[in-house]
Amino acid sequence: MLSSSRPQFVDIHAHANFAAYDTDRDAVILRALDAGVWMMNVGTQKSTSASAVELAGKYEQGVYATVAIHPVHTCGSEHDEQEIFDPTVYRTLAADPKVVAIGECGLDYFHLDEQSLQTQKEVFVKHIELANELGKPLMLHIRNGAKMGVSNAFGAANDIPISAYADAYELLKKHAKVKGNIHFFAGTWEEAQKFFELGFTVSFTGVITFAKEYAEVVREAPLDMIHAETDCPYVTPAPYRGKRNEPAHVREIVKKIAEIRSEDFEKVRAQLVENAVRVFGLK
Repeated sequence: MLSSSRPQFVDIHAHANFAAYDTDRDAVILRALDAGVWMMNVGTQKSTSASAVELAGKYEQGVYATVAIHPVHTCGSEHDEQEIFDPTVYRTLAADPKVVAIGECGLDYFHLDEQSLQTQKEVFVKHIELANELGKPLMLHIRNGAKMGVSNAFGAANDIPISAYADAYELLKKHAKVKGNIHFFAGTWEEAQKFFELGFTVSFTGVITFAKEYAEVVREAPLDMIHAETDCPYVTPAPYRGKRNEPAHVREIVKKIAEIRSEDFEKVRAQLVENAVRVFGLK
């Protein structure tokens, strides 16, 4: 296993704590560590937050955790179990020194109704307040709707768009005393600049290896304000598409970032490590 106290890569948003790795979790993590990849396993509700913390505790170095309720779990659906935010639970989990952020929390407008919009915003603010209290950065999930449409329940026509990015920006501007990262950033360059002005970074997944719509933000963003992530087991990068994603594949995302930016791979690799260490206080 890599013995260096400095990683070669950091996957800032992974889910090795998820059930997709129940049969070979340790092998996946050791494969990443052997490749010089450190990882942050992200909680999405109480159970996965607790498992992320437990997993981080198994490894002396290179495995960290974040804790929170994903916005889809704040209201629940036929696919997602609802959870009521209990700050005591997450305060206790976050007390572990391997917990480096509060998240993933935020706003998800992909499936939206009037009640869930208000609930998501309220729970998001509670996460921000907890991060402020604990002095830990935020790991944010911000997702627009499929058509970014609003229903007549909001007093507007169906084709008038609302933006989760715009709403998240306003809530962060009003409430956040800490910084953090918008994971799997899929907003516009103009939206990215507004988050940079607040001191928030953005991160990119393997989707940039096979889709071009993210290239402008990848290319134009300040190099010290971006990260690479796998979001594993999802969005596997080329050349591994069709297979389960894992933290070791973050190297392919870093390579693609350097290619899009027409910059030296080693320069990009080193800066992205520095960014992760700076933003999340990795030790």
